[in-house]
Amino acid sequence: MTVAAWPETRVPVLTAEEAVRVAAALSRELAASASLRDRDRILPLAELEAVTASGLLAITVPAAYGGADLPVRVVAEVVRLLAAGDPNVAQIPHSHFAYVNALREQGTPEQQAFFFGEVLAGRRFGNAQSEIGTKHVRDIRTTLTPDPAVPGAWRLDGLKGYATGALLAHWIPVLAHLDVDGPLHVAWVERHAPGVTVVDDWDGMGQRTTASGSVRLEDVAVAADRVTPYHLTFERPQTYGAFAQVLHAAIDAGIARAALSEAATFVRTKSRPYPDALVERAADDPLVVQALGQVEVQVRAAEALVREAASAIDEADLDLSAESTGAASLAVAAARAATTEAALAAGSRLFEVSGTRSALGALNLDRHWRNARTHTLHDPAAWKVQHLGRWVVDGVLPPNHGQL
Repeated sequence: MTVAAWPETRVPVLTAEEAVRVAAALSRELAASASLRDRDRILPLAELEAVTASGLLAITVPAAYGGADLPVRVVAEVVRLLAAGDPNVAQIPHSHFAYVNALREQGTPEQQAFFFGEVLAGRRFGNAQSEIGTKHVRDIRTTLTPDPAVPGAWRLDGLKGYATGALLAHWIPVLAHLDVDGPLHVAWVERHAPGVTVVDDWDGMGQRTTASGSVRLEDVAVAADRVTPYHLTFERPQTYGAFAQVLHAAIDAGIARAALSEAATFVRTKSRPYPDALVERAADDPLVVQALGQVEVQVRAAEALVREAASAIDEADLDLSAESTGAASLAVAAARAATTEAALAAGSRLFEVSGTRSALGALNLDRHWRNARTHTLHDPAAWKVQHLGRWVVDGVLPPNHGQL
């Protein structure tokens, strides 16, 4: 295999221990200003640049191309730590990791050499996948049609929504059909290419600074070597969907941990005790302590299930089969269901234990619940539980698609 010459500027190639340590340090920095960014909707430009420069966005580049090639269990922990600091910053590169994985799945050696080199040079991938107003999330209308002026090339047209990461990306992978009814492919277009318009029209109540807006694609020129198959990934056993989903679970676990930590700090430093508790500090109220302990159990369980799910993906990747990948998807389903409940519970019970003062708008503590409720809407947790139940009852493995 011929590997292209490395770009002159490269981000650090991190070991597993370094990646976790760097993510933990960045998490503390992100947490210090996360509330301000949420309150004033300040996009985390400098923060995302810091994450990129640290080398964390290159940790899944294969070793054959000079990357760290770290296991999923490490990637999930990195994302969880970043989310505990600011889940917006953690969500923005979610699609970056997913589409690095897409290149691993279906990119040609030449495409892999080029795009992995881009990642190692500090370039980010966004996403233009979902569409608004279609029948369902997997109903795609965006199309690649043959370019009449350039043999083998394509023209790309469509409108995308929920395009997290696109505004701040260097490359935007676009999910599109070949010739309207053909199979799904990924068109790799430059962020500022002619015909590409990224609109910062995201108006979510939570995850407010992810810039998850729209992407308009109008007669965008796409070279033949900038298109990769998407559909082929799901014609065999795969962990592509499980990988993307476990990172979502890691984000929710980070939100849960952040909410619980802030609740504990508030109780310890600001809350007044209820008179009937007959204690000097709210932190000594047995009902408050009990409630915090209950949430800690939920959060710990969610974090453990994320670790278990990530390890199941690593194990399945060693020997892909319907059984191994199905087991990984079920483990991820359990993690997503648990992290959904934990994030929502922590974001809500924060106020129960902290008291009336915690509801003041100036404190912005509701951002944790808003972030949790918004992010957990990506995929219904109830369907994760359905797939787990069907496996328990009849041993039915979950379907082979990109959302499990």
